[in-house]
Amino acid sequence: MIYNKSTIQKEIQELKGWGFKDNAIDKAYVFKNFLEALAFIVQVGCLSEKQNHHAEIWNVYNKVTLRLSTHDAGGVTDKDIKLAAAIDKLA
Repeated sequence: MIYNKSTIQKEIQELKGWGFKDNAIDKAYVFKNFLEALAFIVQVGCLSEKQNHHAEIWNVYNKVTLRLSTHDAGGVTDKDIKLAAAIDKLA
């Protein structure tokens, strides 16, 4: 089930630093260096595989941006909130 805007905004208040725009939730991270950023990306990949729900990931040197949306549902669902919460525990 796709969450409506007010539900999404309520859910992301429980998360650390996630925002909502363009039918997705997103968050940017900054690390000390590329290796730390890459290690984080690998951890996100492992979580994504376990939950069978995959983040869009952008990386430039020590910066990583994640975007979560349930594409087949056309918006943010509980899958995205659950994965975001799990990712928050990594950083």
